Amino acid sequence: MLPEPWFNLAVATALGLLIGLERERGKGRGPGRGAAGMRTFGLAALAGALAMQLGGAMLLAVVLAGVVALAGLAYFRVARADPGLTTEVALAATPLLGALALSNPALAAALAAIITALLAAKPHLHRFATIGLSTQELHDSLVFAVIALVLWPLLPDAGLGPWQAVNPHQVGQLVVLVLAIGAAGHVASRVVGTRYGLPLSGLASGFVSSTATIGAMATRASREPASLAAAVAGATLSTLGTFIQMALLLWATSTAALLAVAPALVAGGVVAALYGAAFTGHALRAGPEPPAQAGRAFSLRTALVLAATLVVMLLAAAGLGDWLGDIGILIGGALAGIVDPHAAAISVASLVADGRLAPSEAALAVLAAMSTNTASKGIMAVSAGSPAFAWRVVPGLALSLAATWAAALFGR
Repeated sequence: MLPEPWFNLAVATALGLLIGLERERGKGRGPGRGAAGMRTFGLAALAGALAMQLGGAMLLAVVLAGVVALAGLAYFRVARADPGLTTEVALAATPLLGALALSNPALAAALAAIITALLAAKPHLHRFATIGLSTQELHDSLVFAVIALVLWPLLPDAGLGPWQAVNPHQVGQLVVLVLAIGAAGHVASRVVGTRYGLPLSGLASGFVSSTATIGAMATRASREPASLAAAVAGATLSTLGTFIQMALLLWATSTAALLAVAPALVAGGVVAALYGAAFTGHALRAGPEPPAQAGRAFSLRTALVLAATLVVMLLAAAGLGDWLGDIGILIGGALAGIVDPHAAAISVASLVADGRLAPSEAALAVLAAMSTNTASKGIMAVSAGSPAFAWRVVPGLALSLAATWAAALFGR
């Protein structure tokens, strides 16, 4: 292997050549060709590395100023034919990448790959921005960005209200998840079609939040009745993700707890998979698929209604628990399952791992949490979806839960 200075200088040169290779393909030939190609970018990166090696930040600033000046002259020469600044901006960034390669070649290589990918993706990005993305979808993207990046982080992460039952940060998380899952389903539908996109996105989103997924699928089915079967499939398959994730978390926390509840998880997961597969097949056998619509990516109103429903459920559960008193892990796990059964499962599995709880008792607490979580999913399906959606999803939830309890009781 080369000594470190030579290796880093070689990396810097290679990064410049990588970016220049992409630019070389589009610079053209003859007197009207572009000003910068492989050699120019390679030399710019090497110059930045040498400047940092020999004179530090001050000499690098001088070299960067020179490259920017040359890029500016090249731009004015071709501005009428090509008013874009992409090549010039990339050329100005190249000496900085070369300098970075001296201290962190891995990061410099990653950034160079990102820059090259952005340069090569011009036709796809242009087509997406001008044709593929509608004005409404752009608006929805901005709304989601404001909610997820500005408003949600500001919500207090602590229990508030009566019995400290409502955590605004967790409620906001549900809103973000519903919006994100709705957007993911919209994108998947436009890419691979509704029949495949909604079941696939539902299964994947179930590993994040099956409750939020059902709310998002309910919204989609209400907005586009033709996608009802695919939305039901996505909603049901999201519960399969819940079973799989539950098994993985128990396996990572306590093998004994997993073995105690494994038959129940397998039975419930198989029923959810079969039910979801049946509706997926129904969606695939339907008539000609309607063309992908560039409409709304999600419904903010539905997400807020779901959040309000969750708040009411949390307050009711906390009030009931306060009225009945603390009767142990069973009620605690059941109440926690309203929001997330996985947290309750990890808690009881940790107690099993520490020897403070029998595996059979842990299995009962996990099933209680999954039962209340299934009830919350059913309420979401009814409150957010049409009657046709609810009458198809709720039986699937009930059958899956019944299979879970049956396997647990017969396996005792």
